[in-house]
Amino acid sequence: MKIEDVMVQDVLTVAPETSLKEVAAALAGRGISGLPVVDGSGTVVGVVSEADILRKERKPVPRRSGIMGWLAGPVDPAELAKLGARTAGEAMTSPPLTVAPGDSVARAAATMVDAGVNRLPVVDGGRLIGIVTRADLVRAFTRDDQAIAREITEDVVLRKFWTSPETVSVEVEHGEVRMGGEVGSRSVAELMAAFVERVPGVVSVDASQLSWREDDRR
Repeated sequence: MKIEDVMVQDVLTVAPETSLKEVAAALAGRGISGLPVVDGSGTVVGVVSEADILRKERKPVPRRSGIMGWLAGPVDPAELAKLGARTAGEAMTSPPLTVAPGDSVARAAATMVDAGVNRLPVVDGGRLIGIVTRADLVRAFTRDDQAIAREITEDVVLRKFWTSPETVSVEVEHGEVRMGGEVGSRSVAELMAAFVERVPGVVSVDASQLSWREDDRR
């Protein structure tokens, strides 16, 4: 499953010069936690989030001279700049993390988890064409067993490994996948099972009945 299958195309955006008051009103009004910041050419230049707004609520600790100032540690110039931000462009996180429409849902999920973000702008040639959120990826995980089995057979077995679906059986029940049949080598069998695990909606994979003609792991 690709990002283009789950992304939302109707995206609310703000410009770099949009005031933080307007950004806060947009976030609260739409019940969302972040917005892409887009320049006049349609290029995504950053993302502004609730966390950036909340920085304005936190006042910087006054700096002291002497030993007390040394104990307080160095001041992060970027953090100070965000504390004084008045516009989306001054408060946003830049450069933004983005994904392409042809990227896999698994890649987007890994990026969100690793970076601790809730949304990713979808760009084509740098221009914004949509957005994907954690909620979108969770909905992808709720697909029925038939849709999961079809993607495994068509996208993984056939297209990725050039293996005839007639030689590999795929059964899915409540997201639990059982694979059988025969492939050319042990490494292909192991890789195929690993790719199946990344298909949205898959809970577990049992490939113990998937055999191979050549053990190339010896």
